[in-house]
Amino acid sequence: MAHGEISQSTGVRGLTGVDGASGLPLGSAVTASGRISSALFPGEGFDTPPFSREDLIALDDALRDASNLADVRFSVYIGDLGKDAVAGARDVLAAAPEPAHAALIAVSPNSKDIAVVSGSQVAGRVNDRIAELGVSAALSSFKQNQLVDGLVSALRVMATAVARP
Repeated sequence: MAHGEISQSTGVRGLTGVDGASGLPLGSAVTASGRISSALFPGEGFDTPPFSREDLIALDDALRDASNLADVRFSVYIGDLGKDAVAGARDVLAAAPEPAHAALIAVSPNSKDIAVVSGSQVAGRVNDRIAELGVSAALSSFKQNQLVDGLVSALRVMATAVARP
């Protein structure tokens, strides 16, 4: 995942070349499940130096599993959220596919902020209590500089809590 990008797939490329019609990076498409899949052009590599391939796969699997379990479109954003982390996270969520049915875990590593926001159709289910559970689950890993492990833990805990009747 490139810095400051919504991730719902491990193959998301930087937004350097954008298809004007869809707003997606060139060579990208939204799959039937709603995830973004991107192709690499010959000679290009993923521009994801902060994360290993295994980390990206773990995050992709956690996003898929959490979304399927809770029937909520979970997303993760890693990047600057501005002075007001919650407002920044809301702006990012608004740009996600189906924001009304989505929940976003946004992390601003430089300011050490984390914000969880949810869309209007899932706000009653992904509420402050669920967000607090997710943040609590992530903190231990974050303190050990294990960003992806913390995000995976947060996704699992939140999805399980939302899915319970």
